[in-house]
Amino acid sequence: MIRQAGDVTAMRFHHRAPWMRRPTRRRHSLARTHARQDTTRRHADTMPALVTMMAGKPTARAAAAGVFTKGKKYANIQEAAAAGLKGATAPFPEGLDVLGFCNGIDGGSLQRYREAELTHGRVAMVATVGFLVGEQVEGSSFLFDSQVTGPAVNHFQQVPLPFWFAIGAAIAIAESVRVQKGWQDPGQSDKLFLLKDGYQPGDLEFDPLGLGAGKSAEELDELASKELNNGRLAMIAISGMVVQELVDGLNILPADIALELGNGDLAAMERACAGKVDEAACAKAFEASLEAASRM
Repeated sequence: MIRQAGDVTAMRFHHRAPWMRRPTRRRHSLARTHARQDTTRRHADTMPALVTMMAGKPTARAAAAGVFTKGKKYANIQEAAAAGLKGATAPFPEGLDVLGFCNGIDGGSLQRYREAELTHGRVAMVATVGFLVGEQVEGSSFLFDSQVTGPAVNHFQQVPLPFWFAIGAAIAIAESVRVQKGWQDPGQSDKLFLLKDGYQPGDLEFDPLGLGAGKSAEELDELASKELNNGRLAMIAISGMVVQELVDGLNILPADIALELGNGDLAAMERACAGKVDEAACAKAFEASLEAASRM
């Protein structure tokens, strides 16, 4: 029965008009042809637009350089960040300027502010490390041995005079190189305190470790943002370290030990060292007693 039903169906299909035979394959073929033509047409219409967008999109480094165009005005930090100023970080993706330094600022002043921020951040990073390391190598340093003791906030007053000349010469050389690299000659510019056109703040072409070698523009921008953020953190950190040592008169790490033992030890240190001629030496002796107490 199934075979007979199939034969009847085949006979009916065989006796159809020629234009009714196998219409499905032809329709599918025409549909695929039209679809390919539509896709090709859309690609042809889209490609010029994509090429135009890619060609017209500025790189991050080019946008950052254009932010510092002299004479260009910005209403606030948000407008400068939207124009390409780097450094805006979560949770303030549009920038943070509590004191309003960037309100109504021009590109030249913005360039100088960024140069100052980077320079102070680099100094603060070095100072933060020096604060902790300098206090830990007292008595064992090849430089001054045990001549410099106590909190790091008092170390400068204890170093011998020749060291001051060496420090002064090193700072003068570093600042001279920085000024010649980025700053305009005040005798040849119409205003003072102007950086050179096209100078990227902080870019002194000094990379002894080769951290930027072989990096793309995006990777270099990411490294620059990391340096900027670490410098900001270091400026806050070194400020806190200085204030803490001025208040309690202890080295950074022994002060933490004293806080763990209790405020009574801090009060004892204040009573023992108040009015002493050499408060640094007194604080050093108190630190030794704290360390001994912590080992018991």
